[in-house]
Amino acid sequence: MKFIFVICTLITVNCSLIFAQIPEEKHLKNVRQLTFGGNNAEAYFSRDSKYISFQSDNPAWGLSCDQIFYMDVEKGLKDPKVRPDFISTSFGRTTCSFFMPNGKEILYGSTHEVGGHACPPVPETGKKYLWAIYDSFDFYVADLNGKVKRRLTNTPGYDAEATVSPDGKKIVFTSTRNGDLDLYIMDINGKNVKQITNELGYDGGAFFSPDSKKLVFRASRFSSEEERTEYKENLKKNLVAPTNMEIFTCNVDGSDLKQITKLGKANWAPYFTPKGDKIIFASNHHSQRGYDFQLYLINIDGTNLQKITSESNFNAFPMFSYDGKKLIFSSNRNNGGTRDTNLFIADWVD
Repeated sequence: MKFIFVICTLITVNCSLIFAQIPEEKHLKNVRQLTFGGNNAEAYFSRDSKYISFQSDNPAWGLSCDQIFYMDVEKGLKDPKVRPDFISTSFGRTTCSFFMPNGKEILYGSTHEVGGHACPPVPETGKKYLWAIYDSFDFYVADLNGKVKRRLTNTPGYDAEATVSPDGKKIVFTSTRNGDLDLYIMDINGKNVKQITNELGYDGGAFFSPDSKKLVFRASRFSSEEERTEYKENLKKNLVAPTNMEIFTCNVDGSDLKQITKLGKANWAPYFTPKGDKIIFASNHHSQRGYDFQLYLINIDGTNLQKITSESNFNAFPMFSYDGKKLIFSSNRNNGGTRDTNLFIADWVD
């Protein structure tokens, strides 16, 4: 990958890299790198598309597990070594932040009230690739200075992966409060919690359609009793295998459930396009290796699959700005041969 140029303003010393157009990535123009080190992911825009919240474990910022930050998109980082504005408490482990409708508060999941200030221990997973489902996660809302304003959930089990509807009325999230990983919806104030999915398997990473009437999410389903048993045994240990998932949609009340992809392997991190007629998502279905994730685009009826990215072996967590002009995503590109995953933003070209 070659840069076109480095943008630096002499007054503020803000720097970012803009990369040359990659012919295979025709939907992405003026790709710009926003972070420079560690694992940076799940970056989501404010309603005015000027700011992002995101999670990072960058050791250069003194972190040992994910914490929540926010950033001015245009300014980027003043210095890659200087930590951006903290939103989370710096205690415990956090995940999945999202701007509240007022633009002055950020919702996120955190374990900071359970187990002291330390990051919860990483569970032993053996040779299999498994995600930890920490049952100490609950939802908090903080202002842009990082002050926790309120706690939205206080229920035993994993409560995480929350996002807010475009109309600002609802929050969708994943929970194990019923013993399985299902989707739930609640009012923006945390009240009137309703279960949306109820089939055995991991239902998570849900986002609303632009009109707030539908959901898109990742889900694992099973073709054998052995797979079902393994899933349940892992869940007892607060673990889940994310290696076989497909993309699904449904109405916000759980009706009209449809499987959109039937590609095999791991299809995840879906997000509706600005018009709501397509879904962008990450997948490794094309790869002979497990770890080669690219972004794909597909119609909401499951037709016309298109590959969006080709650079590096990891591209995921795409989100469109609310004005539909930008796409932000995480990628291993330009990491100097390390395992760092950074945030990139691009102009979206239909």
